[in-house]
Amino acid sequence: MTQGGNSEIGAIKVRRAVPEDSDTIVRFNSAMALETESKTLVEEQLREGVAAMFNRQGLGFYCVAEVAGRMVGQLMITTEWSDWRNSHYWWIQSVYVEPEYRRTGVYRTLHNFVATEAQDQGDVQGLKLYVDRDNKRAQRVYFSLKMNHSNYDLWEIDFRAAHS
Repeated sequence: MTQGGNSEIGAIKVRRAVPEDSDTIVRFNSAMALETESKTLVEEQLREGVAAMFNRQGLGFYCVAEVAGRMVGQLMITTEWSDWRNSHYWWIQSVYVEPEYRRTGVYRTLHNFVATEAQDQGDVQGLKLYVDRDNKRAQRVYFSLKMNHSNYDLWEIDFRAAHS
């Protein structure tokens, strides 16, 4: 198991999440949506979405970071198949670190854990994520972890945007 540390907060332990972590994951996702997009998520829909990650094989998985047995951060991995590379990419999503634990190595430890797991799996080409273009702090963190800005812009159609 990958571990990091910070003398101020103690050892950061990362593991794959289990269904019993769902309440905290729901709370973290709700806080992240409010903080980053000023959106209030529908709790029942969010709970069902988190449960689906645990119950529907192939959707992905969550990783959580703990300090002294307390969950303080998370991220979610989903996959993309690349026919060009004949391998997967892992997409990092739903990143959240509790405010008092930010800038203490929690995200770096989560990131290193999934990078190691991806490399060990053998059929993962790399990691991807998207970040708000105005979130310069996050961009600096990702750059420090050897991630590069890609040549692609993200375009989307959100079929449910009118209904949310």
